[in-house]
Amino acid sequence: MKNLLWLPWLDRLSAGGPFLLRLAVGGAMVIHGSQKLFGDPGRFIGFVEKLGFPLPTVFGWAAIAAEFLGGLALVLGLATRWAAVFVAFTMGVAAFIAHANDGFNKQEYPLVLMLGALSLLLSGAGAWSLDARLSRSSKVN
Repeated sequence: MKNLLWLPWLDRLSAGGPFLLRLAVGGAMVIHGSQKLFGDPGRFIGFVEKLGFPLPTVFGWAAIAAEFLGGLALVLGLATRWAAVFVAFTMGVAAFIAHANDGFNKQEYPLVLMLGALSLLLSGAGAWSLDARLSRSSKVN
């Protein structure tokens, strides 16, 4: 009965949890960041200016970099905790500032991405990542 309830045979695949979370959050961030980066960055920077941010060009490019480069780092599992900080912060701004008056329907997606990034910040990249591989190789040398 215990094996039926707790599914202990899945423990062998526990490294897949952070891996799948990195793919989901990082992949979504790369897509959103690439739309801004390779589309019309000026349009997004104009949106940041309308929100009332000082130095909208700086903040706009910082958000684009956090989304695209941070998302890429999450997918690869490279500098995962740092990437997660920037992604979580950017998605927090999206949820609580950019979509503050849009209702939960528009806030839900950036909130889920923010919580996914915070989860990776706490857990790290997991065993199936470049972080883990680099950590193993640095211990060998």
